[in-house]
Amino acid sequence: MASPAPLSEPVTFPASEPAAIRAALTPTLLAEFDHEWEIVLDGAKNSKELSGILELLTKWRHIAFTEVREPGAYFRLQAKAEQIQRFGANPGAGSIEDMRALIARRQVS
Repeated sequence: MASPAPLSEPVTFPASEPAAIRAALTPTLLAEFDHEWEIVLDGAKNSKELSGILELLTKWRHIAFTEVREPGAYFRLQAKAEQIQRFGANPGAGSIEDMRALIARRQVS
């Protein structure tokens, strides 16, 4: 997988409000956000609780931030998750021993 291209200016998280998050999304992701937004709003109306709205905004702030830094990251993650579910394992994953060795090397550095 290719590394993301360096950005000319620093990327910041969008504000925790729907308009700021929507402004940072691609049209396809915007449609997903809007769909989830409507579901969560209906739930909040029925439950009189805002926790679902706050969780949704947090989730999508992170997605928007990642997409600005690495366009297409959301859909790559979705494709990888589908692959893991289909095969029951992550065919591209390293072994636990490899991960432990990597952690040990980073702790020494």
